[in-house]
Amino acid sequence: MTGSLSTTGSLSTYFLPYQVAWLRDRARLKIVEKSRRVGFTYVQSYEDMLDAARAENPLDVWFSSADESAAKEYIRYVAQWARIFKIAATDLGETVISKEDDIKALTVEFATGKRINALTSNPKAFRSKGGKLVLDEFAFHADQEAMWKAARPIITWGFPARILSTYNGKGNRYYRMVSEAKRALAENRAPLWNLHTVTIEDAVRDGLADRILGKKLTDAERQAWLDAERASCGDEDTWQQEYMCNPVDEASAWLPWDLITACESADAGRIELLEKVGDCYVGWDVARTQDKSVIWVVQQIGDVKWTRYVRTMKRTTFAEQLDEFDRCMRLFAARRACIDKTGLGMPIVEEAQRRWGEYRVEGVTFTGEVKQHLATHGKRLFEDKRVRIPVSRDIRDSHHAVRKTTTVAGNARFDADRNETGHADEFWAHMLALHAADSGAQPAAGATVEPDAADQVPDAMRGRRRAQMFGMRQNATERAESATRPGWPR
Repeated sequence: MTGSLSTTGSLSTYFLPYQVAWLRDRARLKIVEKSRRVGFTYVQSYEDMLDAARAENPLDVWFSSADESAAKEYIRYVAQWARIFKIAATDLGETVISKEDDIKALTVEFATGKRINALTSNPKAFRSKGGKLVLDEFAFHADQEAMWKAARPIITWGFPARILSTYNGKGNRYYRMVSEAKRALAENRAPLWNLHTVTIEDAVRDGLADRILGKKLTDAERQAWLDAERASCGDEDTWQQEYMCNPVDEASAWLPWDLITACESADAGRIELLEKVGDCYVGWDVARTQDKSVIWVVQQIGDVKWTRYVRTMKRTTFAEQLDEFDRCMRLFAARRACIDKTGLGMPIVEEAQRRWGEYRVEGVTFTGEVKQHLATHGKRLFEDKRVRIPVSRDIRDSHHAVRKTTTVAGNARFDADRNETGHADEFWAHMLALHAADSGAQPAAGATVEPDAADQVPDAMRGRRRAQMFGMRQNATERAESATRPGWPR
């Protein structure tokens, strides 16, 4: 039977590429962070049918979802696959798992003697069981901790496990399991769980909208479908968590999703749209191995700071990074640059100042006070819609990753979890560019940030060059360099 679907072409009759990738991953432990309604229960039912019906070492399967309707849907899929591929199977309907605890399951039994049992999320149902474990929409189980403690022993004898879910905030075991897998990948370690990620955009790229509408779509039609789905969500939090694999924890997120997406523009990040009038400024968050090194360029057009260029570099030599910085300074005739000089950044700042002058390059040490100033000033600009950023998931995620917490001493702390995409590197490079452009903005009417948090430049950012740094003054040589704009893109 498995031979009938042994080729990618055969699999594509029933599944989209991201589903095929899930099937072809035969790791013992697999976990997926996914969008809603992209067919993971559907494809998982097929994998489970194969495991229960195969001639060699067939498996009992224990499936649990957050509610009874999902369990019934799953069993319907299992029965469907058995009919399609003419596999001997009997739908036993509702069976009793435990009379004492009144636990029942929906069961399909195969000619191999193995069963697929679909249960709701009652931890007692998994006691004294063995076989393959499948936890569907695990983030929505009523008691994840109790469920995991009861279910984990099922796979002790080497059986496989599958965890599928959309996010349900961050305060749960599912989020921690995915985060640990991402952390391992970021640190170049083998994760305990093989992680798959499928957003609604990934699914549409692989043909989901085409399948739903029953016809071949153009890229423009797929985008229109996505836009309509996003609009129908009603709010950005729903879209991000339910469809884009971004767990919502707005209580501590410094920049909410709505604030970020309101400042996105398809025209941002496009060098060819660089205006001839409007000064450019550079921010550089320095890294060498673990995180990304990011150079961010903004141009002041009226009262809006448009992103013109973002360059991310991973495991790039400092010599190559400095060459890229030099290119940006020349290409954009940058008036000022602010560079992270914390740790590895110190010699970078010194070399950049040697090349471009200490009045055009400022080193910024990321103390707690300085980060508060940068983050607060940046939030004010987002609230006033006086910044424009590219439409990019990495950039969006990086800006949303920063959290404000309060230490036991009562001090504000701004930081982000480190994962496979970085450590909010794009956010801090952007904040440095905004600081280079303007550190004297006044609060917006009705601004939600603390009124005095950014009004004063921290002592660590003061010094003998402050008049030059914040007074927007240039010497004659710098004015001539800005006027000629060498390297202007054509």
